[in-house]
Amino acid sequence: FAGVVYNYDQEGVHRAGSGWEQSISIPLVQPDMWELLQHWDNLLEEFSLEEAWLPHRYEEEQHNCFTFALSFVNRVRQGRGRQPLSKAQFTQSFLLPRTTEASRYLTLHQLLADREFYIVPCAEQEQHS
Repeated sequence: FAGVVYNYDQEGVHRAGSGWEQSISIPLVQPDMWELLQHWDNLLEEFSLEEAWLPHRYEEEQHNCFTFALSFVNRVRQGRGRQPLSKAQFTQSFLLPRTTEASRYLTLHQLLADREFYIVPCAEQEQHS
């Protein structure tokens, strides 16, 4: 995927176009929500500039990158008339399914590598890279 990753830490909000290649992408918007997809980047940029995400407000346990992501998701949900998600609901609905799937692929990759199989990209994938 091409794009920019927003993350929040003790130095504030960062925007990065690279360095996140090993991260897991979690789709949050249904493909048929075209109008929301068109505004997503602007909403995220405006949200990231809010006072809540200044560096001095960062707190490792309670006000961190997870809080940033969940707060943004809940802001979008609120704008669409939906109830906010708790940390547990967000984790259960969005994070656990994708991390479980990634874990399965990593385990399979490791098993194949341990048995001296070679994994190469398909010709079609090479053309898109």
